[in-house]
Amino acid sequence: EVWSQHRAWYPHEARIVIKPGDEWGTPTDATPDIEIRGDDSELAASVDLTSPARLVRFHPVGSDLARAVGLAQATSDRPPLRGIELPIDAMTTDFGVAMNSVVIGTAPTRLRAGHGRHAVTVVVDGRTLFTGTATTVVVANGQFVDGADLVPRGHPGDGRLEVQVYALAPGERRQMRQRLPAGSHLPHPRIVVASGRSIQISRLDRAWPVLVDRRPFRVEHELTVTVAPEAVRLLI
Repeated sequence: EVWSQHRAWYPHEARIVIKPGDEWGTPTDATPDIEIRGDDSELAASVDLTSPARLVRFHPVGSDLARAVGLAQATSDRPPLRGIELPIDAMTTDFGVAMNSVVIGTAPTRLRAGHGRHAVTVVVDGRTLFTGTATTVVVANGQFVDGADLVPRGHPGDGRLEVQVYALAPGERRQMRQRLPAGSHLPHPRIVVASGRSIQISRLDRAWPVLVDRRPFRVEHELTVTVAPEAVRLLI
């Protein structure tokens, strides 16, 4: 089975700052600088990269990032605050700041047999990860995208971004979608993955749709996504 045949490629200089089991977050009794209610794009709009990271009380509604840090949606019965501040990374893009994900092409949760592959080159920290045809490139800060466990390695506080390039054959896509809820779509020989701080998507042979924290844009030629470490402090 193809899901057991692939090993992820990571740059030899890669250093994961936060590993499973490491402590993350600092106890605090500070009052938040700002309160935000909304999705990941609303949280991104509150980030000011020219100033020290603000302490934010986030009331998430439809936020994938909130799920990654164990923060309950504002529409449910929320537990009391634990008095912990989490340093959260952000992403800078040609379309502004993003918090959770940038999806170029067709989102994996919507990928069907009829979606065509197109030319693209992906460079991670100055090293070419992929050049060829693909349907999708995902750059993620968090773990969940479009409600799916798309990036099991994703950690929004490790100072790095996760990259996935989807070059699946049409007949492989349905099975991939079925595996997304559990994050078991990886590893796969035609989903190329990497980790880095700066990702450049270029040599596009057409205008590609882009979702930046689910906000729609289009990219004509190239797109660069860079991590902004500890851009905001979430109070949980």
